[in-house]
Amino acid sequence: MEGGSLEDLILQTLKGSKKPLTFEEIARRLNLDNKDKKLLKKLLRNLRKAGKLHVERGRYSIGEEEFVSGRVVPYPAGFGFLEVGEGKKDIYIPPFEMVRLMAGDLVKARVVEYKGKKEVRIVKVLKRAHKEIVCRIQKREGSCLGIPVDKNQHQTLMLEAGACEGLKDGTLVVAEIKKFPSKEHPAVCRIREVLGHPEEKNLTIEMLIRKYSLPTTYPPEVLKEVKDISFDCRRELKSRRDLRDQLCFTIDPERAKDFDDAIAIQKTSEGYRLWVHIADVSHFVEENSALDKEAFKRGFTFYLPDRALHMLPEKLSADFCSLKPGEERLAFTCEMFFDHRGRLLEYDIYESIIRSKARLTYNEALRLIVGDPALEAKYGELVEHLRVMEDLYRILSKMRWERGSIDFDLPEAELIVDEYGEPVAVVPYERYVAHRIIEQFMVSANETVAMHLQNLGYPCLYRVHDRPDPERAENLLEILSGLGYRVKRQSLSPRFFQKIIEDFEGRPEENLVRFLTLRSMKRAHYSPHNVGHFGLASEHYTHFTSPIRRYADLIVHRLLKRAIRGEDIDYDKTLSYLEMAGMHLSQRERLAEEVEREAIERLKARFMRSHIGEEFEGLITGVVAFGLFVEIQEYLVEGLVSISTMKEDQYVYDEPAHRLVGVSTGKVFRLGDKVKVKVVAVDEERARLELVLI
Repeated sequence: MEGGSLEDLILQTLKGSKKPLTFEEIARRLNLDNKDKKLLKKLLRNLRKAGKLHVERGRYSIGEEEFVSGRVVPYPAGFGFLEVGEGKKDIYIPPFEMVRLMAGDLVKARVVEYKGKKEVRIVKVLKRAHKEIVCRIQKREGSCLGIPVDKNQHQTLMLEAGACEGLKDGTLVVAEIKKFPSKEHPAVCRIREVLGHPEEKNLTIEMLIRKYSLPTTYPPEVLKEVKDISFDCRRELKSRRDLRDQLCFTIDPERAKDFDDAIAIQKTSEGYRLWVHIADVSHFVEENSALDKEAFKRGFTFYLPDRALHMLPEKLSADFCSLKPGEERLAFTCEMFFDHRGRLLEYDIYESIIRSKARLTYNEALRLIVGDPALEAKYGELVEHLRVMEDLYRILSKMRWERGSIDFDLPEAELIVDEYGEPVAVVPYERYVAHRIIEQFMVSANETVAMHLQNLGYPCLYRVHDRPDPERAENLLEILSGLGYRVKRQSLSPRFFQKIIEDFEGRPEENLVRFLTLRSMKRAHYSPHNVGHFGLASEHYTHFTSPIRRYADLIVHRLLKRAIRGEDIDYDKTLSYLEMAGMHLSQRERLAEEVEREAIERLKARFMRSHIGEEFEGLITGVVAFGLFVEIQEYLVEGLVSISTMKEDQYVYDEPAHRLVGVSTGKVFRLGDKVKVKVVAVDEERARLELVLI
C-alpha cells in the first residue's frame, strides 16, 4: 500500500472513531498485513511529529498537539504544576513526570487530557533551576541522603559515599548536583559546603541565602567600574535646575542608610506646590555596563532581618546616590501643583541638583507635626512645612478614597535580631501619619510620571494590577458570609472591595478581612501594557520613586530622560525589551518577597522556642478539617491547633461556613473568633507552632 493513501486512511479511521485507538486496533480496522504494519508504524510516528495526532498511553486520536513552556512548581506529595505565565492557569504535572524534575526547572511540555482534565507530559528540560541545593543530611546504613530544606522540594538526594563521615544527622550542607534525577535514578550530589547544625548556631539567613542563590558579592568588573565613578556638581549645573537652597528633607525608617526621595512643599493661593526629588541613579549607572547588568540581574535590594543585599554597591546606594543631608546631590524632580481639592492642575519633570536640609525618621516627623518642643528647637524651620504636608496628604487621601483606592493597611511586626543574628524581640511596626504622607506623595509622583509618558506616546514600564478573578471574589464573599456579612453582588470595582473593608472597621475580624480581601486580588506586576492599577483605582501608574533599590524605577528614569530630551526611540524594540524586563523583574520581586517572608517566619518560630508553655490571645485565621490556624496577636505568628487535641468534644468540619462544630456541645469555632492558646511545641524547620486551646 502507498504511504500517501495509507496516511489518509489512518486519519479517516481516527476521525470516524468515538474513542482513541491502539496501534493494533488501527491495523485491524485497515486490514493490514505484517508488511503494511511496518509502514503504519512509520506513518503514525510522522503524523505525531507533524502534530496531527495525539498519543496517550499507546492510544492515538486526531488533533493538533499543544506545547507549552514553563517553570515547575513541586508539591511535597510528589505531583506538581507547570507555571505557564501571567494570567494563565497552571497545568498539573503527574508524579511519574515529577521524578526527573526539580523546583523551578524550565521545561517544554505537551498538554494532554486525562480523565477530563488537562495535564502535561515533559518533552524536554530546557534549563535546570539549581546546580546546588541546601539540605540536611540523613544517615542510613551504608548510605548518606540529603533532604532539601525547601518544604516543596520533593526529591531526596544521594550524597557521595563517605560524605557524611564526622557529621551529625540534621547537619545543614550545600550539595552540588553532579547528576540530575531521571526516571531510573535519583539526583547524585557532592557536599560543597558544610553550614553547621541548627542546634549549635542560628543558620537561618545563611541557609536562605544559599537556598535562593542570592548574590552577596559583586563581580570584580563591577567593583572596578564603581571605583572609577565620580561627579562634579558645578559641571552638572549647566544642564540641571539648581534647587540647592530649597528647604527639602527626607523622611525614612530609623535604620535606613539609603535615602532615595526628598520632599518640599509650598502653600499657594490656588492650593499646594509639591516637589518630589528622587535620586538620579541613571546618571551613575550606564546602560549595558557591567554595573547595569549586575543591577538588572539582581532586580531589587533584598531586605533580611540582619542585613540588606543591595542592588547597587555601597558607594552608590549609601553615598553618591543617597540624598544625605547637607550634601549636594543629583536628583530627578517631579514638581506638582494641586488645587484645594487635591486635583492636579499642572506639573513639571526635570533634572535637578538639591541639598537636603534634614534627615528625619518617621517618629521624629510625627513628633514635629503633633508638637514636641525639644525636637522643634532642633528642626524649627521644618514644623510649618510638615503641617502643610499633612494638610495636602489628607486632601489627596480623601480624593483617592472617593475614587475607590483600597487601603489594606495590614498590621506588621518588626523582628529585632542581635549581633549574632538571633531573634531577641518581635515588636509592632507602627505606621504613623508621616508614613502615609510619604506614601501619598510617592503615589502622586508615580501617577504623574506614568501619565506624562503615556500622553507623550512614549513606552513605559507600568506597574499594573489586574481586576480580580470573579471566582476568587465569589470565594471571598462566601468566606465573609460565614462571618455574618451579607452583600449584594455588584460589579467588581475598587469601591466594592473598599466598602467590604470599611464595613469591618472596628470589629475583631477587621485585620483578618483585610488580609482575606488582599488575598483575593491578583498580584501587581510590571508590564509595558497599561491596564491600570486596580488596587489604587488608578488609570496609569509606574514605579519612579525608588531607583536605589528597584531596577524598574531605573528603567523608567531612562525612558523619562529620553522623553524630556525629545530623543527618538525604536518603539517596537523598546516594547520588546520592556516585556522581557517586566517578566524578569516581576519574578525577582516575587523572589524578594518570598525570601523576606520566609526569613521572618523562620526567625519568629526560633524566637517562640523561648515561649513554649506560655499562653497568648489569638485569632482564628483558618479553619480546616484537621484543625484551626491561630495567629498569636502579640507577635503576629501563626500556629496550628490540631483537631486531635480538641478532646472535650468530637468536632465536625462545616466547610461552607468555615467552622468546626462540636457534635455534643454544639460549640462552634469559626473564622475570626478570638481564642486563648498555649504554645506546646515549635517546628523550626517548617516555621510552624503547635498550639492547644485553653
